[in-house]
Amino acid sequence: MPVISDPYSFNEEDLYVDLEPIFEHPLFLKCEGFNFAGSIKLKPATEMVEAAERAGVMTPDSVLVESSSGNMGVALSVIAASKGYRFLCVTDSRCNLSTRLLMEALGTQVHVVTEPSPDGGFLGARLDYVRRRCARDERYVWLSQYTNAHNWKAHYHRTAPAIARWFPHLDVLFVGAGTTGTLMGCARWFRHWHRPVRIVAVDTVGSVTFGGTPGRRMLPGLGMSMRPPLLDTSYVDEAIQVEEADTIRTCHRLASHGFLFGGSTGTVVSGAIDWLAQRDTQRLTAVAIAPDLGERYLDTVYQANWIQDLYGDDVLTTDERPHAGPRRDRGSRTVPGCARRPGP
Repeated sequence: MPVISDPYSFNEEDLYVDLEPIFEHPLFLKCEGFNFAGSIKLKPATEMVEAAERAGVMTPDSVLVESSSGNMGVALSVIAASKGYRFLCVTDSRCNLSTRLLMEALGTQVHVVTEPSPDGGFLGARLDYVRRRCARDERYVWLSQYTNAHNWKAHYHRTAPAIARWFPHLDVLFVGAGTTGTLMGCARWFRHWHRPVRIVAVDTVGSVTFGGTPGRRMLPGLGMSMRPPLLDTSYVDEAIQVEEADTIRTCHRLASHGFLFGGSTGTVVSGAIDWLAQRDTQRLTAVAIAPDLGERYLDTVYQANWIQDLYGDDVLTTDERPHAGPRRDRGSRTVPGCARRPGP
């Protein structure tokens, strides 16, 4: 019986969903949302805060500040509340209302940026605000999840080894790309494993992480409006992009089977299933990482009016069910520029 005194001490690490009965392709989904922050971000948040404490950067008077589209903000809110730190989360108007309310319930001050930067989009505007606050008050401690090596080290030490324990014959791993902390930590770990594992990064259309064309992105989580400083493409075998409409279709298909996942998970699963649908998957062991659960997306991904306003009336029609067959005119597409090894 686990007994904890700190909310960041618990994280369900060994839960997988077999998605083959739903999508007819072999894929195991590693569920990372069963902790008190509700997402995979609790691991890097804990690692970054504790590293700052060990370095003497954090003091009782310190005020944590971080830019986040949602999940990292919630994770840091949980940790700050537990440790007694003040926390300012700088987000933007795409952040789900339920996520903002959750952070505020935990005692976090939330600042919402409403205008994008001309050059850096909403992310650039958020970072500019963080820099101004830090310049004005030396009590502010910016962990900078976008550049902090402890972001990827959390997954190097925990996420990747946990997958390897249960899947010693892993062939391909699908990882969503946001700050690329999860991607880089897992990719680095598996690069030195006893067998080659193909690392497939899953990004969203409109993100420039792998050099794609910038465009509208309405779902928080994956994707960046700048190249992530943590990204080293030499560790990535392939990068694919997923349309947000296909993310929504995949989330609804999972929900129709009782699995309510978040937008980031929908993107990863959509890209993974499309990738698998184009290959001979006999004897192939594939795992995808699910960063989040779906409760925080009830007013967006799972809200019919929101979907119709942004993506049209036919997004969820029967003939557009996700991955009914290979479709190269929509869905995921390969992004050039990553190192490649021969695929399985």
